[in-house]
Amino acid sequence: EVGEPFKEEKAVAKYLRFNCPTKSTNMMGHRVDYFIASKAVECLLDSKWAKAKKGEEALFTTRESVVDYCNRLLKKQFFHRALKVMKMKPDKDIKKEKEKGKAESGKEEEKKSKKESGKDEKAKKEKEKKKDGEKEECKKDETPGTPKKKETKRKFKLEPHEDQVFLDGNEVYVWIYDPVHFKTFAMGLVLVIAVIAATLFPLWPAEMRVGVYYLSVGAGCFVASILLLAVARCILFLIIWLITGGRHHFWFLPNLTADVGFIDSFRPLYTHEYKGPKADSKKEEKSESKKQQKYDSEEKSDSEKKEEDDGKTEATRNSGTDGSGGERHSDTDSDRREDDRSQHSSGNGNDFEMITKEELEQQTDEGDCEEEEESESRPSHEKS
Repeated sequence: EVGEPFKEEKAVAKYLRFNCPTKSTNMMGHRVDYFIASKAVECLLDSKWAKAKKGEEALFTTRESVVDYCNRLLKKQFFHRALKVMKMKPDKDIKKEKEKGKAESGKEEEKKSKKESGKDEKAKKEKEKKKDGEKEECKKDETPGTPKKKETKRKFKLEPHEDQVFLDGNEVYVWIYDPVHFKTFAMGLVLVIAVIAATLFPLWPAEMRVGVYYLSVGAGCFVASILLLAVARCILFLIIWLITGGRHHFWFLPNLTADVGFIDSFRPLYTHEYKGPKADSKKEEKSESKKQQKYDSEEKSDSEKKEEDDGKTEATRNSGTDGSGGERHSDTDSDRREDDRSQHSSGNGNDFEMITKEELEQQTDEGDCEEEEESESRPSHEKS
């Protein structure tokens, strides 16, 4: 025999109902909410009942204590244990999926064969070598034509379990206890008050009634303007579409009736698309140019690498030779500059030194000899 739940048990169940993460699904034709046992245990361990008060011990100290308490709640029919049953796909759906996969793989192989026909033989050989190397390294059994499988969540349904026991783990438990939340209670109270106030509208003061009248008129005009805009944009699209023969698609306020926010419904102001023969030809040319660029980049990648390696080796050699020659030139230039500076400094210094008479006579004699030698050398050059 199971007695009525205590106040503490109701409080714990209410806390668990609104704080433990739950999910909803169908069970026996009814919409139910369920939770996982391990998450419920963690939720109660973080609650106020897991903290010791003054003069009292904590209600939940370990996971085992939480499991024992949840067993009491289960016996008092706050929730019950359920069993997950995975839904199996029928054989027809499996056969259709296999046929679709084969058709897609055949289309991809045809596209690849068309692309490879436009390439050169060298590019084919290089790609085959790369593919073989990658296959040997990765050791993958997947063929290049097989499409990638999309990750899909498997559907399941819940059924009542025979053993009604609370276990800590990935077990599923369905809620029976469904108390009214404070928010829903408050919203219902506000609705009741609003209905009563609306019925007592003739008793309102005159100023409030006039204000409500103007507000209602403004709201009606706003709704009517949006409806007129929606009709006018469709008429404008049809007129432009008929005049241009279906080539120009012009939409004014394209997101006006879309499932977006209030501000986003007025953005962008308009959209324009040209769907004619030129647009199709441009798309084809762009796709072809992109394909050619890819093929050229793949073919040039190997040659560019080799040229870069050769350029690096030549640069290193030239840098070595230039460095040695530059040092030599710099040494000779520096020596010459030092000699010139010494000569200039010596010449400038003699102007300020004391010179004797004998030195002056020797300098004058040397200058006369040099002038005679220059005069003799000039006529000899002129005769030649």
